Order: sequence, then structure tokens, then C-alpha cells
Amino acid sequence: MAPSQGSRMLSKDDANYKLHFRMINEQQVEDITINFFYKPHTITLLTFTVVSIMYFAFTRDDGDSDNNLRVGLLLVGSFFLVISVLAFPNGPFTRPHPVIWRMVFGLSVLYFLFLVFLIFLNWDQVKALLYWLDPNLRYATREADVMEYAVNCHVITWERILSHFDIFAFGHFWGWAMKALLIRSYGLCWSISITWELTELFFMHLLPNFAECWWDQVILDILLCNGGGIWLGMTACRFLEMRTYHWASIKDIHTTTGKLKRAVLQFTPASWMYVRWFDPKSSFQRLAGIYLFMIVWQLTELNTFFLKHIFVFQASHPLSWCRILFIGIITAPTVRQYYAYLTDTQCKRVGTQCWVFGSASSFSTLFLATFQAFITFLCLYGMVWYEQNYGKRLKVNDSLSAGHLQLTIFTLETSPAESTQSHNDMSVFRVLLYFPCLCLHIKC
Repeated sequence: MAPSQGSRMLSKDDANYKLHFRMINEQQVEDITINFFYKPHTITLLTFTVVSIMYFAFTRDDGDSDNNLRVGLLLVGSFFLVISVLAFPNGPFTRPHPVIWRMVFGLSVLYFLFLVFLIFLNWDQVKALLYWLDPNLRYATREADVMEYAVNCHVITWERILSHFDIFAFGHFWGWAMKALLIRSYGLCWSISITWELTELFFMHLLPNFAECWWDQVILDILLCNGGGIWLGMTACRFLEMRTYHWASIKDIHTTTGKLKRAVLQFTPASWMYVRWFDPKSSFQRLAGIYLFMIVWQLTELNTFFLKHIFVFQASHPLSWCRILFIGIITAPTVRQYYAYLTDTQCKRVGTQCWVFGSASSFSTLFLATFQAFITFLCLYGMVWYEQNYGKRLKVNDSLSAGHLQLTIFTLETSPAESTQSHNDMSVFRVLLYFPCLCLHIKC
């Protein structure tokens, strides 16, 4: 009797595990009232897709080779989204319709595969690909090349403070309101906000636009924009948590106004779950998972700035803001699945969307680091070449004049042994002096 009882217990635990995992990976729609919108329609979809592709293939002008590639890639992506609608899981959300979140998951898979493809390209090939997508990128410049940052920080006037409330300040405010809706924790939001400002200080010598005056960073960014956005998002969370969710079928509503209102409310959450990341009795694994969550979050945001700095396009370019919007959309199911994996003991594996997002973030960081390492070695090679050809005749002589440090370079006659030692000392000195700025090809 013992083995059979153990077998029954194992099957029960397995059923609970599948139930908990399905809630975050394959959420089902409850109380379906209009069956037409939730039937597969696979034959109809296949017929429509094949007819559409045949129409575009045989009616368009194929004289432009570049346009042929663009249209071909666009239709490949569209057909992949059709497959994602039929085969991929719903994820943790079902509003406004599971098809939307299946397509979001399909787009995240395409994004991940595109990053895998980019890793195996060299610098010239990536630049050629960007120029093919947008020829205007040949003439693009960085914001750091035309703007100055953190200048005259001692000058604090109302006019200067008000001038900082631009579209980027609104982006900070609204972005943190959306982040608070996703994270739903004051402690975690404030931790990410403050550590991000520390991240800007750490990478300030690599990304010039991270340089900010103290009052801009502390008061405007952390307290006003970030803090205001966090307060707005958390206030919306508290409001949604206190609501009672009882959804009526649109068939049971007899007025036109009521039907329109119910149709609009379909784009709102079906329910709102209370979230508690931190717990006094949290295990070490849960605490480590929260730290990992913060690190991946910071890396994802940092990649946005490195991406436009390395490949030279501004924040207003669609490559920048479209990527930010896309990352924001796929982050919603990712955070929900990761929270369930971290806090629910019955959930033994991460959801598919969370897995793909983690892989995409890792490959995005690896992709940027690959080109950064190449540029670093190129800069170091140039320094060594310069030192070997010109270093024997140079020496740095420090002299103070009018309270400022001046570097005077002159020729010094020494013995061969002393010259070799001086040459080696100078090489080390210059590497230490110029390494931080040359690592990422920033002009000194």
C-alpha cells in the first residue's frame, strides 16, 4: 500500500506543479461569452495568409533588390507571427486577447534570434546593415558630440531649472510610472532608481551624457521625475488592488453606451494581484533572485545607452525609442513570470517569456561587449605603436606654474639601460592615464 500511496502523492504534486506553471505560462480565458473570438480558425487563417503572400509576391515590382529584401524579411516576420498565434503559449495575461500576447512572445523570439545573428557579424557588417535599414544613419551624430553636460553646475537659476523639464524629463516621469505598475513595490522601485543614478556616475567617463549636475541628478531626477512617477504608478496599483472585479457579458448589456464601455474595459486588466517581493522570512535564494532582477534591469537600461553610443544614433531615432517601447511591452509578462517563480514554491521553472527575455538581455550585453573589447584592443595597440616609435625621445617633466600643472616634453640623454627603464615606465604611465577614456574610443 505504501508504494501506491506514494505514487498518488507524486501525481498530486505533479498536478499542482502543472497547474501553477500553467497560470503564468498558459493562462486560460475564463467565462467566454463570444465564442467566435476565441476559436482557432486555423484553416481560415492559413488560407488568408497564403493568398496574401501570393498576392504580394506576384503583383509587386521586383526591380529594386533592396526593396525585395525588405519586403521578404517583413513577410517572413509576419508569417512567423502567424505561427506564434497558433502555436505559442498565452503567457500570464489574457487581456485584451491572448492573441496579442502570443504575438508579443513571437516578437521577443524574433528579437532574440536577431541578436544571435548579429553576434557573428563584424563591425563593418553591422554598420552596413544599419545603413541599409536607414541610409540617413551615415550622417548621424551623437548627442555628446554636439552638446555639453554638467557645465557651470554652481549656477542655479529658475530659468535653468525650468529648461530641464523637457521631453526627457517627461520620459523619466512616465517611464517610472509604468515601471511601478510592473514592479508594484516602493522598496524595489526606489532601490532601482537610486542604483541607476549610481550606475550613471560609474559609467560617466564612458558615456558623456551621463554627466549631470548634482541638483539635476538628486533633485530633478531621483526626487521629482523618478519619485513622482513611482508615486503615480503605486497609487494606480493601490486603486486597482482595492477594486472588485466582476465582469458581465457584453450580451447581457442592452444599452449602446454600456456595450461600448464594456468593449473599452476589455483593454483593462481582468484582475489585479497584490505583490510582495520582500518578506521578513525570505530565503537566501529569494533575496539572491531579487538582486539578480535588479542587475538584469540595470543591464537592460544600460544597453540602450551603449547601443546608441557605439552605433551612433540619437535618442529620437526609431531604433532607440521603438526598442524602448518593445522592451517595455515584453517586460510585463516577464516580470509576472519571474515573480511567480521567485515567490511561489509550487512553481519550479520560469515561464517561456521570462526565459526568452533573459536570453535576449544576455546576448544583447554580449553583443555590445564584443565590439567594445575590439575597440579597446585597437586603442591599446595604437598606444603601444606610438610608444615604440616616439617614446624613446620623450619624457614627462612635471612643473607647476601659476597653480596649474603643466607637462613639458623634452629630450633626455640617458644610458641604454636607463632609457629602456624610462621607456617602460612611460608606457605604463600612459596606459594608466589614457586607458579609461580610450577603452570606449572616447576622444581625450
